[in-house]
Amino acid sequence: MDLLIDAWSRRLPDVDLTPLDVMSRLRRAANRLSRLRADAFESAGLASWEFDVLAALRREEPPHELSPAQLISATMIGSAAMTNRLDNLVKRGLVERHPNPRDGRSVLVRITPEGTTRVDDAMRSLAEREAVELRGLSREEQATLAELLRRLTSG
Repeated sequence: MDLLIDAWSRRLPDVDLTPLDVMSRLRRAANRLSRLRADAFESAGLASWEFDVLAALRREEPPHELSPAQLISATMIGSAAMTNRLDNLVKRGLVERHPNPRDGRSVLVRITPEGTTRVDDAMRSLAEREAVELRGLSREEQATLAELLRRLTSG
């Protein structure tokens, strides 16, 4: 990265490349994180999209259930995609649908014990792998970085 920034600095000496330096490093970190997450989820027998749905359910208080509309909001995907994902998760025994007792026209989606085991295993694996990635930073540096990224992404 430093070589790229140096090369562009020589070609465009009048341009401040600090933003490019920061954003390019963030892009590389994001790509690395994406691979790390996929590996962590795969180790628990899950795809990334499966983890997202199961994690949204697992974060809820028992009985760990949400409506499909709430899952759509939590995962930021479309209705058709959610229907397909839920169908697949039901087939795999990771979630179950049941009638909504407050509205007989709708259903609630509940994580199964197998879904809970898998998403918990994936989260443990992810936390361990991310800790390894951040081992070169002190706790204070990690907190500082988290705060800077929070400010960067809040807008």
